[in-house]
Amino acid sequence: MIFDGHGDIWTDVTVRRVEKGEKDIFRTYHLEKFRKGNVTGGIFVIWADPPFDKEPEKRSEQIVKCIREELKDAADILNPVMKFSDFAVGTKTDKINVVTGMEGLSQIGEDIDKLDYYYEEVGVRHAMLTWNEQNALATGWPVDVTRGLTQAGKKAVKRIQDLGMVMDVSHLNDKCFWEVMNLAQGPIIASHSNARAVCPAMRNLSDEMLKEIAKTGGLTGMNSLREFIDEKHENQDVEHLADHVEYIADLIGIEHIGLGFDFDDYLGDEALGSFSSNIESPSGAGISNETEAGNLLNVLKKRGYKDEELAAIAYGNFYRVFKEVWK
Repeated sequence: MIFDGHGDIWTDVTVRRVEKGEKDIFRTYHLEKFRKGNVTGGIFVIWADPPFDKEPEKRSEQIVKCIREELKDAADILNPVMKFSDFAVGTKTDKINVVTGMEGLSQIGEDIDKLDYYYEEVGVRHAMLTWNEQNALATGWPVDVTRGLTQAGKKAVKRIQDLGMVMDVSHLNDKCFWEVMNLAQGPIIASHSNARAVCPAMRNLSDEMLKEIAKTGGLTGMNSLREFIDEKHENQDVEHLADHVEYIADLIGIEHIGLGFDFDDYLGDEALGSFSSNIESPSGAGISNETEAGNLLNVLKKRGYKDEELAAIAYGNFYRVFKEVWK
């Protein structure tokens, strides 16, 4: 089993439903890749994709509507997860376990009560304060490195944790990261961030950040995007992504590593081009989409990792965090 801690599937569902009038998107475009790669579940995020990030509230309403429609069409293959025991239901019925998350909260402005709506009515169980943008709560990298959490942002962190949603610090600038960690009440994750010491992209995490996440009992999910694997194009592959795993395991332990591949081979050029210069092949060689998800584990096995360690990375560590955080 593989649990992918970050994916933009709900964006693809929305684009195809709204702009192309299609239905049953996951079955048509994604199911085969998930099955071939033994990806049995993941966090599918609500993300205001460019150019729709200019009207995030409107885009989020579209996405929520499309999620509901898609879950009806795919009721036989998708299992929405809102409590930990739901994972067992999905596994038993051979469905893909779907945790709905939020990649950025620009759509709520300073209205913290809207988090209750997303939790109770939409089934959201995971949240990031920002994507790459600056909003009413916090600032993502690389907009303004000096701007920390606003007062509303601090309230949002508290509400997220009080509701029992998983708090995610991927995309935050360094100042916001540390201010969130100061408010941490339990496991904090960076769902799709690698090690900055291995690849100095600022979206990756410093040693001090990784250690702080480990102190909370959280984890970081390995990101397949080329820019976060290595600075050199020829090194942007699954072998060098495995180097990140080894580095982080040596630093803070296997129990704080998951998979957050951020596969985006299905995104349109405008959305993809807003964060990647590799539109033709955004993810590294040998780890390009869900069908190749197991390749990272295969590389690690060849390097001597035990089956129980691989299982922890593949899904066990994410499951542990969910079990602890969710009410």
